[in-house]
Amino acid sequence: MTVVDYLLALLAMAVAMSVLMSLAWVVQQRTGNSGWVDTIWTFSVGLVGAVGAIWPAGGATPHARQWLVAILVAVWSLRLGGHVAVRSRGITDDPRYAEFARQWGEAAPRRMFVFLQQQAWGAIPLVFAMFVAAHAPAPELRLQDYLGILVLFTGIAGEGLADAQLKAFRTDPANKGKVCDAGLWRWSRHPNYFFEWVCWLAYPVIALSPDNPWGLASLLAPLLMYYILVHVTGIPPLEEQMLRSRGDRYRAYQARTSAFFPLPPNPAGK
Repeated sequence: MTVVDYLLALLAMAVAMSVLMSLAWVVQQRTGNSGWVDTIWTFSVGLVGAVGAIWPAGGATPHARQWLVAILVAVWSLRLGGHVAVRSRGITDDPRYAEFARQWGEAAPRRMFVFLQQQAWGAIPLVFAMFVAAHAPAPELRLQDYLGILVLFTGIAGEGLADAQLKAFRTDPANKGKVCDAGLWRWSRHPNYFFEWVCWLAYPVIALSPDNPWGLASLLAPLLMYYILVHVTGIPPLEEQMLRSRGDRYRAYQARTSAFFPLPPNPAGK
């Protein structure tokens, strides 16, 4: 593939993400439930990433790695997107986005559109990492491709376990008003976010090689996802909401439990 091929693919994926997140804005405005934003974003990244993975660059038939990456992207997207969709059906609005709308006031529709376009453009390094991994020069599968499979499924399994543990905790009436401190949630305040980040390490594992200088671009995916989850739309707004609803109980939980990376609980924080 030439530099032009990579740049054209980057442009096409950017346009596709922008269009799809415009659709997310329409859905959010018509339903009033901003929970669908994350659902559409996840399926959009999966769709654009999978199509990019099997795109027949130069007219060549997609090879084994392209299909492998497309399947990995689809599995990730369907698992996470399905989980978020089920969660969105059970709420009237996502408290994080609702708080943004409250702060924006009358300008909320316009500000929300801009915010969702920022999410679309922020996803470009993610889908490009998928593209770069799929189009690595050597068409035959290598050991690192199988390691990439292991990394991604480790992330999916860990995230699924964290989600199941949280659901079980919340459905127990005895835990009403309490903070989930069971299983993986004892080691990390956001184990689902941590394992979601692990999923994005799969693409550099597949893409990085001496004969693939474009592979370095795949590192942007886990770096960006870490920044988003830890500093932007992940932990900060969620913990603000938890502090409002759980107060000192959540402050105590913060004191003894790692925010992101799973670590043994801090006895001094009890």
